[in-house]
Amino acid sequence: MSDIVIKALYASVVEDEEEGFLFIGFAAGEEEDEPYALFRQSLSGGPVWFEVNDESFGAEDAVERVVESPKGLEITLRAAAVAKFGWAGSVAIRLGPACEDAPEAVAALRAMLGPVFA
Repeated sequence: MSDIVIKALYASVVEDEEEGFLFIGFAAGEEEDEPYALFRQSLSGGPVWFEVNDESFGAEDAVERVVESPKGLEITLRAAAVAKFGWAGSVAIRLGPACEDAPEAVAALRAMLGPVFA
């Protein structure tokens, strides 16, 4: 069982050329205070920033592994990063059939994370 669970209703892929980043997000709702998971990487590549629910619960190169299952995504965090996530070692992103744009976001995340995405 995962330490943090996000039941996503929305997924998005945003390429922000002005800021120079690719953002991939999964959110439980549209309000700022609703749970979310966000991946960010420079458009030129490099390390991936991952955060959950607040930028203070995030770190660069924190993701050890992502596994896709029928329920969604299971994310294992690197041991060195768990303190940044309130000592959580894993995050589940539940992607039900009502989650908008989930297939596109999962495909983009697979491309972003490469071999980390199992």
